[in-house]
Amino acid sequence: MCGIVGVLNLHEPQPVPELVLRQMLGMIRHRGPDEFGIYRDEWVNLGNARLSIIDLSGGQQPISNEDDTLWIVFNGEIFNYQELRPDLEKRGHRFKTHCDTEVILHLYEEYGTDCLNFLNGQFAIAIWDTRNQRLFMARDRLGVRPLFYTVRNGQVIFGSEIKTILANPAVVAEIEPASLSQVFTFWSPQIPNTIFKEIFTLPPGHYVIAQQGKLTIEPYWELDFTTDNDSTRSPQDYLEEFEQLLIDATLVRLRADVPVGAYLSGGLDSSTTTAIIRQYTQNPLDTFSIAFSDPEFDESEFQRRMAGILGTDHQVVYCTHADIGTVFPEVIWHTETPMLRTAPAPMFLLSKLVHDHHLKVVITGEGADEFLGGYDIFKEMVIRRFWAKQPDSNWRPSLLRRLYPEISRLGNNEAFLTSFFKKQLTETDLPFYSHLLRWSNGARLQRLLQHQPEQSVTAIAERAVPIPDRFHQWSPLAKAQYLEITTFLSPYLLCSQGDRVAMANSVEGRFPFLDYRVVEFCNRLPSHLKLKGLNEKWLLRQLASKLLPADIWQRRKRPYRAPIHRSFFHSQTPDYVTELLSESALQASGLFNPLAVAQLVRKVQSGLPLSEVDDMAVAGVLSAQLTHQQFVKAFEARRSTLTVSDRVKVINGFVKEEVTV
Repeated sequence: MCGIVGVLNLHEPQPVPELVLRQMLGMIRHRGPDEFGIYRDEWVNLGNARLSIIDLSGGQQPISNEDDTLWIVFNGEIFNYQELRPDLEKRGHRFKTHCDTEVILHLYEEYGTDCLNFLNGQFAIAIWDTRNQRLFMARDRLGVRPLFYTVRNGQVIFGSEIKTILANPAVVAEIEPASLSQVFTFWSPQIPNTIFKEIFTLPPGHYVIAQQGKLTIEPYWELDFTTDNDSTRSPQDYLEEFEQLLIDATLVRLRADVPVGAYLSGGLDSSTTTAIIRQYTQNPLDTFSIAFSDPEFDESEFQRRMAGILGTDHQVVYCTHADIGTVFPEVIWHTETPMLRTAPAPMFLLSKLVHDHHLKVVITGEGADEFLGGYDIFKEMVIRRFWAKQPDSNWRPSLLRRLYPEISRLGNNEAFLTSFFKKQLTETDLPFYSHLLRWSNGARLQRLLQHQPEQSVTAIAERAVPIPDRFHQWSPLAKAQYLEITTFLSPYLLCSQGDRVAMANSVEGRFPFLDYRVVEFCNRLPSHLKLKGLNEKWLLRQLASKLLPADIWQRRKRPYRAPIHRSFFHSQTPDYVTELLSESALQASGLFNPLAVAQLVRKVQSGLPLSEVDDMAVAGVLSAQLTHQQFVKAFEARRSTLTVSDRVKVINGFVKEEVTV
């Protein structure tokens, strides 16, 4: 796992000072603290910050092919590199290292952009072709690893994090109001947008070619939920195939030249993958989890139980309200975006625990809910569609009480449940039917914005969320899954709650449920094998019943959440909270209506019960103010302090000589 940076001259050679490359790399030292490498010629500049996991002594980047006509920098892991290498050697390719990075390079040399179809991994890639003066960049199918870019003054500037781009003097950060509006609707800016003007993210499953002065972006993989209608297959047939796929996806992610640990939340997903590791390997296993001081969020009882059953060496980070408030500014520095949740903060503390125990890699369970129908939003959709057939029914909406017995915002108020979920009840033909209630709920926060959008939520969604041609052929569950994956999985979950907070502490997460073979299998499943009635992840539960005790695999899903307003407003409220929510700070950023924010703050401080929307508002305003403070107002001062001067291998392509600094 690493971080990458680069600058490409689109039209004519322009010198890029080596110091700029070092400052760009300095911004992501946390992603790769082990060693650094730079390639420079008159057209391109590439840099890499390496977290050595495979081929510890020989995998330093940038890496070239045999005749130095291709150069690569790479962030991620290719899990099937050992299977790919022998065929390439048979075709005449000669290797200098034993790492997966070099396999990608020779695969590209052999197959061009089609090389991506061979890769099973999580990655962001940049390859420079010196012969054709062509830069090829690509991102993995689901967007596990980030890649950002901008075009300024005839240059493409790119990197694994936005701060690498801002480290280039040609770029100055400016908040994009439309992206902030998207955060306050969908929970994150929608791909390809970021929170900053004219800085974009390469979409998952896409590659870009930069050549002859232009950029061409193309998909190489897309989500497809076309159902397998093979009537000869029984549920047992599907279960057996799923079991073999998930076992292989888990075990192949143990490939590393360093120890691999696992997150263990006590839920179904991480317990299953951890149980697979214990059943099919003999290696000692370290597991890690979060315990909350607030019992409303704590699941440590189940975590300890699973660790005891599986015989792992279990470590716990104990997280209080004050802990979340304390680290929140640092979390925003790493996630680089406003957010409506504090959940990334405990994950940041968890990855620090992993780092403190000298591990670089963990297996984790993200993806199961999206691809196997685990979220309550899918069950909401099923109930509402059932209710819509008889909209005047009195008992059909009562099914909603089964979903939210513990969430205080709903309580036992049946009238509230009915009125909330009855909105647009019968408009089942709307493409966004499954998600409109959630998005509308978030859009209530728009009242806080200084620049409020004039469009409806549906209009905002139509502009921001792409709908593929075959969308209308999919089942209702598949449509809901597509929307969840497209708007939430990569933009928020894998970014702010995944890659960014893990790599902040030099920890790589690996995700068996996001193995593209598992994903494609799940997407072909008949809906009832994922969501059976109101029983989520049915097929996974059948597999888990063979591996886990009944009270774990039968346990109702409990969404991972973290406290919000109580993390910022308590007996020792952090100074930055008071400062950033002051009228002067709000006027300076120009993002929010100071009167509306002041009203929110008074409500919080009054001790009155807060709705979920109020809680999201607190997180959203504070995180946006922190984003402005750190990346717009004060970034220049920080840029000059972050550079790399140690362990840098500089390859000057101008004269084909290497200089080690």
